[in-house]
Amino acid sequence: MPEARILLADDHSIVRKGLRSILEEEASFEVVGEAANGREAVKLCEAEQPDIAILDVGMPQLNGIEAVLQLQKVSPRTKALMLSMHCDETYILRALNAGARGYLLKDTAEDEVVPAIRNLMRGSTYFSPAIGHAFSEEYLRHLRKRGLQDSYDTLTDREREVLQLLAEGRSNKEAATTLDIGVSTVDTHRMNLMQKLNLHSTAEIVLYAVRKKLIA
Repeated sequence: MPEARILLADDHSIVRKGLRSILEEEASFEVVGEAANGREAVKLCEAEQPDIAILDVGMPQLNGIEAVLQLQKVSPRTKALMLSMHCDETYILRALNAGARGYLLKDTAEDEVVPAIRNLMRGSTYFSPAIGHAFSEEYLRHLRKRGLQDSYDTLTDREREVLQLLAEGRSNKEAATTLDIGVSTVDTHRMNLMQKLNLHSTAEIVLYAVRKKLIA
């Protein structure tokens, strides 16, 4: 049995062929299908139930982000890894809100796709390091412009632990088990840290952790 069954979805055949070539070098990976548009990707996910779906953000007929929303209904166990040329907060927040677990930039995907898949298979997340660097610089400029300070230092040690676990894709229950505390206690820490950091959703928690380079 392969460690990961993978679907590739990109409207450029050369991108799919390149990724397939890299993935087929890994004995524990199996590419179970290729799609040239978002609608085809959703149908293939329903038929094949892959572990990982690598989806280009900008596909015809149905874009990658909308495809993620639909594939979760037909193949809920499939983890979505986005592929894009855009290092843009709007795209990444939309992808995370749709349910994506990782975001790869096309210009570095050749080197990053294998570790990204392994991260997702472990139940974690993955973002191209360039995203964290760009967002951390942008975030600092934003804080300086508004005369603000980063509120990360106001978090308690436990709140920082909860922040990282949630950003890695753990549920409240999983975080509680890891930290050996009650789910209600995790809920309280989550509420407190979101208030301190002015975050309003799980997607914003993940993006904040990327900015702070707390997760890969």
